[in-house]
Amino acid sequence: MAGGPAPTGPSASPLGQAWGYGIVLGIGFLFALGMVFTTWALKRYNNELQTSEMFSTAGRTVKSGLVASAVVSSWTWAATLLQSSSVAFRYGVSGPLWYAAGATVQILLFATVAIELKRRAPNAHTFLEAVRARYGTATHFVYIAFGLFTNILVTAMLLTGGSAVVSSLTGIPTAAACFLLPLGVVIYTMFGGIKATFLTDYIHTVILLVIILVFAFTTFASGERLGSPRAVYDALTDLASHSPVEGNEGGSYLTMRSKEGAIFFVINIIGNFGTVFMDNGYYNKAIAASPVHALPGYIIGGLSWFAIPWLCATTMGLAALALQRSPYFPTYPHLMTEADISAGLTLPYAATAILGSGGAVATLLIVFMAVTSAFSAQLIAVSSILTYDIYNTYINPKASGKTLVWTSHACVAGFGLVMAAFSTGLHYAGISMGYLYLLMGVIISSAVLPATLTLMWKGQNFWAATFSPVLGLCCSIVAWLVTTSKLNDGVINVTTSGANNPMLAGNVVALLSPAIFIPIFTLVFGVDTYDWVSMKNIRLVDDSDVAAAANLDPEALISHHMELSPEAEALEQAKLLRASRIAKITTASMTLILLVLWPIPLYGTGYVFSPSFFAGWVIMGIIWLMCSTAAVGVYPLWEGRMSLARNFGGMWRDITGKGAKRHDDHVEDFAVVEGHTLKKEVASETPLKNE
Repeated sequence: MAGGPAPTGPSASPLGQAWGYGIVLGIGFLFALGMVFTTWALKRYNNELQTSEMFSTAGRTVKSGLVASAVVSSWTWAATLLQSSSVAFRYGVSGPLWYAAGATVQILLFATVAIELKRRAPNAHTFLEAVRARYGTATHFVYIAFGLFTNILVTAMLLTGGSAVVSSLTGIPTAAACFLLPLGVVIYTMFGGIKATFLTDYIHTVILLVIILVFAFTTFASGERLGSPRAVYDALTDLASHSPVEGNEGGSYLTMRSKEGAIFFVINIIGNFGTVFMDNGYYNKAIAASPVHALPGYIIGGLSWFAIPWLCATTMGLAALALQRSPYFPTYPHLMTEADISAGLTLPYAATAILGSGGAVATLLIVFMAVTSAFSAQLIAVSSILTYDIYNTYINPKASGKTLVWTSHACVAGFGLVMAAFSTGLHYAGISMGYLYLLMGVIISSAVLPATLTLMWKGQNFWAATFSPVLGLCCSIVAWLVTTSKLNDGVINVTTSGANNPMLAGNVVALLSPAIFIPIFTLVFGVDTYDWVSMKNIRLVDDSDVAAAANLDPEALISHHMELSPEAEALEQAKLLRASRIAKITTASMTLILLVLWPIPLYGTGYVFSPSFFAGWVIMGIIWLMCSTAAVGVYPLWEGRMSLARNFGGMWRDITGKGAKRHDDHVEDFAVVEGHTLKKEVASETPLKNE
C-alpha cells in the first residue's frame, strides 16, 4: 500500500501555534496536577490506597452515573466528532443517524455481556482472565492478540484524527501533536489509575456537551451566518439543485435514502461491534462498576452518547455543506478535498466558519477532550492486559501488589510512547483516521461472536473459541483485498482499499464468518458442558505489601467480594441474574428501535424532509442532548453527594485550622476495604456499600 503524507488543511491556520501548545500541554498538565491532588485528597479523607486492585478496578464500587459518563467519554473518540461530521458532509442528513444508531446499539448490547462477566467471574481484572480460566493458554493468547489489536487501532485513530485537527487549526507539526497529546494523559493515568479515567471522563464529558450545545444553538438559533433550521434547509436544497448527491433520493441532502450512507451504516455497525466487545477498556468499566450499577450505567451511557454524534454531525456536517462556498469557510475559494474530509477536518472548518477563531478554539478543546479521555481508557485497558494477562500470569505469577502497581505504571508510559511513534508513522504513510475507522472491523470483528459466547453459552468448545477468530481474520483480509483488486484492475493502495465496497466486504466477512466456523467446530468436536466454576475461582491480588508500606493493617486490605457471607453472595448473584434478564429484554428492544423501526421506514419511503420536519429533527436532537447533559453531568454529582461533602468538608476543616475529621483518627473503629471504610464489627458479614 502506498500514499503520501496526510493532509494538513488550509495554509493559514485560524489559530497560532501558541494556542495549540497552550491547550495540548497546558490543559494536559492541569488535568495531571488535578489528578495528583485528587489522589492525595482521596487518600487523606477517604483512606483510599493506590493498590494494584484499586488501580485497575477502582474497588469495584463505581456507581451508575459515573459509569455512564465514563462510557460516554470513552466512546466519544475523535472519530465520534470528526468522522460523523464527515459522513454528514458526504451523505447529508442520513449520515449522522447512520453513525449514531450504528454505534449506540453495541454499548446497549454490551450491558448484557457486562452483567454476565460480573456474574460469572466476579474477581476478574480483565475479560481475558475469564477466557483463560475457561479455555486455557492457547485461547488466552488468541484473545490477547485481538484485544491488543483493538486497543492499537482505536488509539491510532485517536491520535491520527486529533493530531490532524490540532495541526490544521494551530499549525503545530502533526508529528509533534502525536507525541504531545498523550503526555498529560499518561501522567494522570499513572497517578490515578482507572479512577482517574472515571473522574477526568466526567469533566471532559461535561465540557464536550456544553460546547456541542453552543455549536447547535449558534447554527440553528442565534448565529449570524446561518441562525435557523430554515436557513440551513434552504442552503442544502440549493446545493442539491446544482451539486446532487449520487445515490441519494433525488440527489437531496435531506433524505434518509442514501445508497453510500447505507453501506457506511453496515460497516459502522460491524466495525463498532469489534471496538466495544473486544476492547478491554469497556470490560474494565464493567468490572469497576458496583454489581447493581453496571446495567443502568451502560444503558444510560449508551442512550446519552447517541445524541452526541447525531446532533454534532447534523450541526457541523450540514453547516459545512451550507457554508463551504462562502468567504467564512477556511478553504475558500476552494472546496474541501477528499483527503481533508477523510482526515476529519469537516468539523473544525465548519466551527471556524460559524464562530470564527472562537469556533476554532472550541473545536480544539472538544477534540482534545475526546482524544485524551478515550486515550486514558485505552492506557488502562492495555496496562491491565500486559500486567495481569501477561506479566502476572506467565512471567511472574507470584508478583506482589507493589510490583504489579509498578508494572502497570511502566505499561501506561510504554504504550503511550509506542503509540505516539506509531501514529506519526501512519501520518507519513498517508493513513488517515477515516481509513482506520473503516478498517477496524476487518481486523477485529471476527472475535466478537466467540468472545461473547465465552460468557453467554456453556456449549462453545475450545476449538470453536480458539480457531474461529483466526480463521475469520484470514477470510476477512482475503475478502477485503480481493474485492479491492477486482474493483480496481489489480491496483491495491490506500485509496482503492479504503473505498466503501472493499471495506464492506471485509467487515461483513469478519463478523459473520465465525457464525459458520463455530457450528462446524461444534459438530466435529461436540458441545461443551462448561460449569462456570473456574471463572469464579479467579483470585484477587495480594496487596498486603502495599498496605504495610502505608502503615495499614494488611489483614484489613481485602476486597469486599471475599467478605461476603454465603447469604450475601447468593443475594448479589440473584440481583445480577435479575439484571441480566432485564438487560436482554431492554437492549434487544432498543436495538430494534434504533436499527429498524426508526431509520428503515424513512429509508424505504425515500422521504425528502420538509422544512418543518427538518426543524423538528433538529429540535429533537437538541432536547436529547440536554437530557444527556442531565444524565451524565448532573446525576453523577447527586449520586456522589455524600462523598463530595465528606471530602470538601475535610478540606475546609484543614484550611480553617479546625482539624480534619479523618477516618484514621478512629482507626480502632474502622477497617479499610479496597479504598473504602466500614465499621470493623460488620466488616466480616456486611457487603460494602459505597457512599
